[in-house]
Amino acid sequence: MSFLVIGECVADVVRAPAGSGAADRVHPGGSPANVAYGLARLGRDVTLLTQLADDPHGHLIGAHLRGAGVRVEVGGLPERTPSAVVGLDAEGRAAYAFDIAWTLEAGALSSEAPGHVHIGSIAAVTDPGAAAVLAGAERFRDRATVSYDPNVRPELMGEHGPAVARVEGCVALADLVKASDEDLAWLYPGEAPEAVAARWLDLGPAVVLVTRGAAGSFAVTRYHTVAAGAPPVDVVDTVGAGDSFMSAVLDATAARDRAALGALSAGELAGLLARAGAAAAVTVSRAGAQPPDRAELDAARADPAGP
Repeated sequence: MSFLVIGECVADVVRAPAGSGAADRVHPGGSPANVAYGLARLGRDVTLLTQLADDPHGHLIGAHLRGAGVRVEVGGLPERTPSAVVGLDAEGRAAYAFDIAWTLEAGALSSEAPGHVHIGSIAAVTDPGAAAVLAGAERFRDRATVSYDPNVRPELMGEHGPAVARVEGCVALADLVKASDEDLAWLYPGEAPEAVAARWLDLGPAVVLVTRGAAGSFAVTRYHTVAAGAPPVDVVDTVGAGDSFMSAVLDATAARDRAALGALSAGELAGLLARAGAAAAVTVSRAGAQPPDRAELDAARADPAGP
């Protein structure tokens, strides 16, 4: 199966702790780009439709993606490659300050139909380029499955009500949706994640997955609700953890069409969550969005004491 990921690349500039004397680190990032990179690391045929400028950050990100085997299609040249200054707290959790513009045009879409389309994050809700992202999902939906990860960035979402409507529009286009409990807390303050996941199912997806960091994850279909714990791991930082989870989910469900996704058994969902959780654990055990390759992921799943 071939994958098409549509969305932003971002240069993650990780600030060194004050007084440490260490230099800032720049990591290739952006949630959709990380998902494409993770799929390529797992040996999948993947194209990323994105925007990169002809600047040092753009060159760094392009080389990073192509080095893993991602085909990069650039739909327009922004003045500068998007960036995010990343601050880490004492537990390695990341907070972001963004410098991003997203101007993808619908004409950039390839005519070749993929087997699966993944959309998400900033690109799916930021004008003027969001329209092209949604057009891509709609264009191929009759021939491809679609996944979505809102990866909410509150400072870029605009007014709350319209932002929620945009996210729900994307959910309605998707067959598989993954969100974090932090995403849902911003979108629906005070609501239980399980209640939101059940309501999202009514919008159209076959599967809704919710990640909860160290508390694990759960999956909801019309027939099952399954929860899984998170593997124990020494956290370096959490950058890209959710994207690695998403890549592992898409890799594991690549052979499933829309109906088969909805028919996943409780045991299959438990296995899916365990494998995706292992991928996220490998990623948080090292700096930046560095998802596992297939051998690393297989080893992590085989070793109960591993990440």
